[in-house]
Amino acid sequence: MMIGVRSYLDHNATAPLRPEVAEAVARALALPGNASSVHAEGRAARAAVERARAEVAMLVAAEPRNVVFTSGGTEAANTVLTPSLRRAGEHEPVSLLLVGAAEHACVRDGHRFPRDRVGEVPVTPEGTVDLPWLAERLERLDGCRPLVSIQAANNETGVIQPVAEAAALTHRRGGLLHSDAVQAAGKIPCDIKTIGADVITLSAHKLGGPKGVGALVLASDRIEIADRLIRGGGQERGYRAGTENVAGIVGFGVAAALAARDASRAGAGPQAGPNAGTLRDAAEARLRALAPDAVVFGSGAERLPNTLSFAIPGMRAETALIRFDLEGVAVSSGSACSSGKVKRSHVLDAMGVAPALADGAIRVSFGWNSTEVDVDRFIAACEKLVATLYERRAAVA
Repeated sequence: MMIGVRSYLDHNATAPLRPEVAEAVARALALPGNASSVHAEGRAARAAVERARAEVAMLVAAEPRNVVFTSGGTEAANTVLTPSLRRAGEHEPVSLLLVGAAEHACVRDGHRFPRDRVGEVPVTPEGTVDLPWLAERLERLDGCRPLVSIQAANNETGVIQPVAEAAALTHRRGGLLHSDAVQAAGKIPCDIKTIGADVITLSAHKLGGPKGVGALVLASDRIEIADRLIRGGGQERGYRAGTENVAGIVGFGVAAALAARDASRAGAGPQAGPNAGTLRDAAEARLRALAPDAVVFGSGAERLPNTLSFAIPGMRAETALIRFDLEGVAVSSGSACSSGKVKRSHVLDAMGVAPALADGAIRVSFGWNSTEVDVDRFIAACEKLVATLYERRAAVA
């Protein structure tokens, strides 16, 4: 299907494939060898995989040998959220899973714990994890070791989570911490040692890489997963069986390297061009001027620089999405993992947002190919939508 000139502002769902990535994937598709084969063709494929492993590791300041490639962020989360996650030499398993109330579905529903051994960590009205609640809950543990899962940044609101603080609380109780860094990596620093996580999970397509490839990253060689999710051959150090997706992995590596390059250029001045944060801020300011009663979710917290989640009282997400689409602007109503359905966000519910307001939530997310023109097109669409909304209000007043 041919699509005309449009503004794609749904990078948190999937970032468009970067041209450099597409070229690298095409070259990798021409490699005939299996990365586990010992002949020259196999060694060439293996070398391509290992280059990518080093590039992904560099993005999160990890050791390349501790990067395990998967089919995406969901598989990575399903792999690590298991009672068998442990430190080397420890025989007592983690026996309680605590997850943030605003976590992605791959964490909320993708674990391998019995339901009666899973607890939810509430979030504040601004969307950050309630650290005092977590501290008090951990203090009440009666001998069991916890696994805590706190995302680095929320995929819907962009709110950045206090992972380092949560990790410190968890480690004091002998537990382990996982962080879903799918939305954060490449947008904010995600040095695995600095944030204190024992394992983080990533996905290529949020960075402008190909869909269908992700990774779990262990903080050190001492972190182990005894019960592997996908068993078979010894690929990926035995953590994930199956022939490696060489082309996808190569694309992931290039996307990670480009994201790291862009991060180093951020704030380099006008010659670097507008970044996602500049565009988001401009869009948010113009939206507030246009609709003073607009509510920006998580605005009192630190947020990803590219993400704007908002609602205008009386606006319905279903109607707004159609209007934006007809105006050539692609946005979303929240997470893109609901099979195309528009439904109220569990994230906003956890934040205590009134249902009537949450039903109108729209997420705008900028990325590597966004420009001022996209902001202009978004605001032009907003002007029409807001005019119709305010006219309707006046008619019933």
